[in-house]
Amino acid sequence: MIKVGDRIPDFTVVDQDGNTVTGDSLLGKKVVLYFYPKDSTPGCTAEACNLRDNIGSLKAAGYEIYGISKDSTASHRKFIEKNALPFTLLSDKSTEMLQAFGAWGEKKMCGKTVVGTLRKTFIVSAEGIVERIIEKVDTKNHASQILG
Repeated sequence: MIKVGDRIPDFTVVDQDGNTVTGDSLLGKKVVLYFYPKDSTPGCTAEACNLRDNIGSLKAAGYEIYGISKDSTASHRKFIEKNALPFTLLSDKSTEMLQAFGAWGEKKMCGKTVVGTLRKTFIVSAEGIVERIIEKVDTKNHASQILG
């Protein structure tokens, strides 16, 4: 499990356009890696739209935003187009990145225990060091959590 002060784990995933993104390709910029369960669901849409609506403040603070789920690149493209999202979505079909960040595991859904994506956000320095982890994401006010 990743902790504050750790270097981000190595990973290789693809973005909504099929371009490869690795942990090393994020070095040199401050990034927000937000893990979310599923494109076009109410909570995930609220979270993405809150980040979209506050992208100016997030960029002014120097952040690049990356959303990660196990949805397909096609699903990500639709989600971006439908909601005019101005940031990159990464597809982790294998869940390797999700697992490496501790964003995959047991959770309660409708009273049942299921295994899936845990909603978490990692604030990462330009050197690839985790500066902060947001475990209790407020989907409607996520940008203020990041900027706070």
